[in-house]
Amino acid sequence: MPLQPVMMTDNSDDDTDLGVLTKTRPKTQRPPRYKVLLLNDDYTPMEFVVMVLERFFGMTHAQAFEIMLTVHKKGLAVVGVFSHEIAETKVAQVMDFARRHQHPLQCTMEKED
Repeated sequence: MPLQPVMMTDNSDDDTDLGVLTKTRPKTQRPPRYKVLLLNDDYTPMEFVVMVLERFFGMTHAQAFEIMLTVHKKGLAVVGVFSHEIAETKVAQVMDFARRHQHPLQCTMEKED
């Protein structure tokens, strides 16, 4: 006896749309980032600035030297961009280290645009 094909039919009488449901998720915002800036002064030795950049910002000697020259020529340079807590910690570390070595080096942070 041959098999009969089975036909599936929709016997529902309601007119509901059986489309795909999409769920909209609220966009999560990234936390703001902060630029850490090193400021030029007439007293802090260039070698000390290079050492700070290598020690606290993980730069190679060549990278640190280039940033130090930018600070020297332009008056300031961005030395990194971090979350608020990390930027705050870096600024505090640099300022404390400079004071302990009796240098007036200034380090600040500002919110990234």
